[in-house]
Amino acid sequence: MTSSLSLPASTLAQKLIARASGRSHVIPGEIVNCRVDLAMFHDSSGPRRLKPMLEELGAQIWDKSRVVLVMDHYVPERDEESRRIVRIARDWAREQALPHVYDSQGICHVVVPQGGHIRPGMFCVGGDSHSPTGGAFGAYMFGIGSTEMLGVVVTGEIWLRVPQTIAMHWSGRLGAGVCAKDMMLATIARFGMNGANYQAVEFRGEAVRALPMQERMTLCNMSAELGAQTGLVAPDATTHEWLAGVGAGQTEVGSTHLQSDPGSIDLQHDFDAGALSPQLAAPHSPAHGVAIAEHARTRIDVAYIGACTGAKLDDLRFAAQVLRGRKVAPGVQLMVAPASLKDRAQAEAEGTMQVLTDAGASVLPSTCGACAGYGAEFAENQTVISSTARNFKGRMGPASTQVFLGSAYTVAASALRGCITDPREVLA
Repeated sequence: MTSSLSLPASTLAQKLIARASGRSHVIPGEIVNCRVDLAMFHDSSGPRRLKPMLEELGAQIWDKSRVVLVMDHYVPERDEESRRIVRIARDWAREQALPHVYDSQGICHVVVPQGGHIRPGMFCVGGDSHSPTGGAFGAYMFGIGSTEMLGVVVTGEIWLRVPQTIAMHWSGRLGAGVCAKDMMLATIARFGMNGANYQAVEFRGEAVRALPMQERMTLCNMSAELGAQTGLVAPDATTHEWLAGVGAGQTEVGSTHLQSDPGSIDLQHDFDAGALSPQLAAPHSPAHGVAIAEHARTRIDVAYIGACTGAKLDDLRFAAQVLRGRKVAPGVQLMVAPASLKDRAQAEAEGTMQVLTDAGASVLPSTCGACAGYGAEFAENQTVISSTARNFKGRMGPASTQVFLGSAYTVAASALRGCITDPREVLA
């Protein structure tokens, strides 16, 4: 029994929500009103929808310093409709004198943390389903629709039902050619796309602690495909060092407050990272996880390394490990769309991009690109292997396009062989 002088054991999610709601503690199922530390939206989800609603209400943004706008979905503009959408965003940003605008700098889920905007302890919302990426930094972040975002930008607050926390505990260490993308494809295959039932998912264990920040971002990013409201990793020294590197300032890393208390987790699932092999999701769902061997002779036409899930600097390095000194198979088109200009610049400086282009890759702009159904041309009946998060029918090309999902390791190995390939065969 909890004494009157102590608080009940709380999960990291509960602690973050309690802080945002101005309460000492919260319990699952409660509905609370939370103060928002950061609201992020992009050219597709933001100004073109928010501007007319704000004008109709005669309302203003509650705190412009807490708003970040990213142009990443419809850039570079390819037609009149995309030009219209991006023009609305740019004009509105100027009219509002928004201090934090990233125009064609990369994908929002990558450039916002790289800009130092997300720190441990924060409560954030984003106008995109993959906004849980921010949870990799020990912040509570989740995606909301435009109507909810309207309420946030006017009031600076939002309500939510306090979720339960499901722990995904990964013991051991990942083997060569296996990464966070494989962890998530295995998890989604096990539980399905509604497996988390809009609860909070916390990634824990030795294997998670061993991951660099961008790999942790992949875990939290794809908690959306698991059906979670948010994904979380408790902050530690790795978090602090990464944030210091992007100029995020002092953080609370190391504070016991930003960890789940013993006994507070509602449900835990256990995984052995050492036993995990490279994973593959067959068309047309991220939940269609199968062993790579089931499709090992499937010929591919396109290999795509892109999106916030699969083209960060670490992903580009994974692909380069496979392709160094080699050429992609004849007839295979390898496309690489780095997740941000910052990651691309670093990859260029260290020679990673040179390895990819020497192997035959064509480099595309650092935008959402084909993952959002924009910026890459896939033809009828083509077979694609992609490092993106989703492979729904018609999302990345014609309905006849068959899209398999894998890690950047797997995509690169498949491009090299011309058919779906276990990257361990090539790395060996």
